Amino acid sequence: MQVQSMHFKARAGQKLADQRLQQNLTKLSTKFVSARAEAITAIDFAATRDALKARRNRALENLDVWLETFEREASRRGVTVLFAETTRQAAQIVADIARRHDVKKVIKTKSMVSEEMRLNAVLGEMGVQSIETDLGEYILQINDNEPPSHIIAPVVHKDKDEIADLFAKTHQRPRLTEIPDMTREAREVLRPHFMTADMGVTGGNFVIAETGSVAIVTNEGNEGMCTVMPRVHVAITGIEKVLPTLEDLATAMRLLPRSATGQATSNYFSLLTGPRGADDQDGPEHMYVVLVDGGRTGLIGGDFQEMLRCIRCGACMNHCPVYQKVGGHAYGWVYPGPMGSVLTPSYVGIDNALDLPQAATLCGECNSVCPVGIPLSDLLRKLREKQVERRLRPWRERVGLAVWGYLALHPDAYALLTKLAVRVLEKMGGQKRAIARLPLGGGWTNTRDMPAPVGRTFRELYKAQRSHIG
Repeated sequence: MQVQSMHFKARAGQKLADQRLQQNLTKLSTKFVSARAEAITAIDFAATRDALKARRNRALENLDVWLETFEREASRRGVTVLFAETTRQAAQIVADIARRHDVKKVIKTKSMVSEEMRLNAVLGEMGVQSIETDLGEYILQINDNEPPSHIIAPVVHKDKDEIADLFAKTHQRPRLTEIPDMTREAREVLRPHFMTADMGVTGGNFVIAETGSVAIVTNEGNEGMCTVMPRVHVAITGIEKVLPTLEDLATAMRLLPRSATGQATSNYFSLLTGPRGADDQDGPEHMYVVLVDGGRTGLIGGDFQEMLRCIRCGACMNHCPVYQKVGGHAYGWVYPGPMGSVLTPSYVGIDNALDLPQAATLCGECNSVCPVGIPLSDLLRKLREKQVERRLRPWRERVGLAVWGYLALHPDAYALLTKLAVRVLEKMGGQKRAIARLPLGGGWTNTRDMPAPVGRTFRELYKAQRSHIG
């Protein structure tokens, strides 16, 4: 997926004007937000989050050790473990595997890392057909390879009627409007691909060091078809997804489905340990695990290491007031929402994502719902600081911050300026007590009036109140 994050402002404006999208995005609050709130009442969320945070930190603090342990245990069980420093290299590794096994068709589950790699495009260039089997990803693929707008619900930006039209056009069948009928149609179209694919490509929610296993969580069961039916299975995930033990995985699974979709447990949970054995009835003949760096080690030991705890549940974006209004495509790369606003600058360079750290209200809602306790608003603030330090923000903004910094360090000057400002603003408000045009504040008054102050500062009002009480 090409990086388009530098166009966030323009994209956001377009999305805000899209009334159909605005209606579709209400599904976030009516489905995911309310479902999560109900699901976490069955557990001690704070204690479980603290436990998972500690376990994820334990893995990251000795990441090299646990990755080596995973490689050793997986290899002992017949898995070929490969490491890729870049996403481009990772895509080439998968292409080489396909070439080695004379693969003509690949079936895929939803994998955000494969989006980083632009894997479908790479396979297509070498003549390999790549079929998305997650229903949301399949819908996007047949819609001119549209990118996902959410990491859990990739097609949340579309409604049933749009999908019904797309199915009728693509499948050349009568238009269906009932969801069970539409899903059955998708199943009928995908079934032949499951039966004839040479290779299955999946993500990996976690890899387990002590057993050399890959854990995959889905709600549709397509991961079973992608890992059991083809003769080759390739699992792709980031190096930060390693967990030391199965006990760590059990803790993670108490929070991942609840935070993602508001379910106590996902419909399907696969723990894959090695290819098919001599006595096994099914499974792949060959199994590969590709562990991708793609900028992740650059966060180790730095200001943003905490971001590597992320388990890709999507809770932060579901609750983010910015994401709820503009959707995922406005962010311009694989990861949207608050987590994407930190990850994208970290992975592709802050110069290529100047607006994303600003694409947040810093309300802290993302912090409160994160199942691994990532202080997202603090990390966004750090990115803003780095932008100012590198003089990447517009000069007016930098001058404004410099003036504010000076006034914050000189209370007498601040008091005098604010005393004059509130009186001027009161006059500007007139009889309506509303300011329609505010110099240097067009970002506010271009779309709404600003309430005029009463003409006295808080300090003056507080002093008068104290005198009245006395």
